[in-house]
Amino acid sequence: MKSKSRSNLMRTIALHALLTPLALIWLFPLWMMFIFSTMPDEGIFSPSIILTPSTSFFANVRNLQADTNFLGALTISIGVAVIYTVLSVFLTSMAGWALARYRFVGQSLVIAIILGTITLPYSVVVIPQFIMVAKNFGLANTWVALIVPPLFNSLGVLFMRQAFSMMPGELFDAARVEGVKEWQIFLRIALPLARPTMAALAIILFLASWNNYLWPLLINSRPGMMTAPVALGTLIGLTKVSWGGIMAGAVMLTAPILVIFVLLQRHFIAGIAAGAIK
Repeated sequence: MKSKSRSNLMRTIALHALLTPLALIWLFPLWMMFIFSTMPDEGIFSPSIILTPSTSFFANVRNLQADTNFLGALTISIGVAVIYTVLSVFLTSMAGWALARYRFVGQSLVIAIILGTITLPYSVVVIPQFIMVAKNFGLANTWVALIVPPLFNSLGVLFMRQAFSMMPGELFDAARVEGVKEWQIFLRIALPLARPTMAALAIILFLASWNNYLWPLLINSRPGMMTAPVALGTLIGLTKVSWGGIMAGAVMLTAPILVIFVLLQRHFIAGIAAGAIK
């Protein structure tokens, strides 16, 4: 027992010795982003290497706010990401439930089409989508245009289908025998059981919406409807680039994602692990 315990201890030490440098390599760019956000523009390009924070962070934030109304753009990004995540998780859960628990003509074809859409690059569909939303429907510069077009997520549908397929069918059959309606089975039995998978999917979708740049840039032309990534992009001009403001905005965009992941990492890892085991 002592030799086995000693072996496990040595294995743990070796694993930490390997992973700690890798973690530091991953964290170093984030640390440098924070350092640059506390420096004036001229200090960022200083030939000397500076690894400690300076005192210009709030000045950079004030300049960022004056140039772009970044707090307003950040509010729009939060609203769009939260609404999109809630709606997309619910819709993809319904689609995944239908594909996992019902049998209908053409089911295999539907699944194949959903799989096929994953292989399509976004640049193929973004122009037809823009013409349909902006020209045909006249929804440019609206919240609907920011939220609704990206709602269908092929990965989310397949993710939830896998989660529902792993659940015992006898449980739902017993509920039907007791007279429970189909929508009650879905809402009160299936969704609570799929909570870890839904939490993992929610983090993925929130991150995708939070970082989305191309679609909000195309569909919105009014400054008052800019999301935070688009607002940061406006700081890059032909003759002037506000690097300090860009770094401060990048820190403000990155911090919420790190906090959310740290708080929900247990659910995220559980959801990913549950989707990988069948």
